[in-house]
Amino acid sequence: MRKKLLIVLGVLAAIVVGFLIIVALQPNEFRVERSATIAAPAAVVFDQVNDFHKWDAWSPWAKLDLNAKNSFEGPSSGEGAIFKWSGNDKVGEGKMTLLESHPHDLVRIKLEFVRPMEDTSTTEFTFQPEGGETRVKWSMFGQQNFMGKAFCMFMNMDKMISADFEKGLASLKAASETAAVEK
Repeated sequence: MRKKLLIVLGVLAAIVVGFLIIVALQPNEFRVERSATIAAPAAVVFDQVNDFHKWDAWSPWAKLDLNAKNSFEGPSSGEGAIFKWSGNDKVGEGKMTLLESHPHDLVRIKLEFVRPMEDTSTTEFTFQPEGGETRVKWSMFGQQNFMGKAFCMFMNMDKMISADFEKGLASLKAASETAAVEK
């Protein structure tokens, strides 16, 4: 009986050690990226992203909690602009700080989550004029600690976020094309 128990414990220990090794070997970084072509000048599309006050019109997370507490700090747009939110389990709590703003070209944001789990990543929007249209690329990337790697063994980051990015880009397209017509 004791010998069988030791064998079972040995097998369980080997499984745990194997799992820990597999997790440790996972990539240290993640990246999710989607793009869309918008029938509006780069300046108009850039303006929708560069001003956090305009995100309500197109952000895929804005309508998930209409009672979320949102606040803005710093300049109204561009570098140094800050957006904080705290809402239900679907939106969690966090803060976005606009780190870089290159007109009609790039917006880079530091994204800090407080809950449901603490994490920091970078979000980036690039704008490439293509004739009378603009090619927008939305990326999110960052480092993964051991727990992040373990989480991604069961939850694919790309699959978790890509549908939201695609929905957000479709809404950004609609908002930008409407804004372009109004100008």
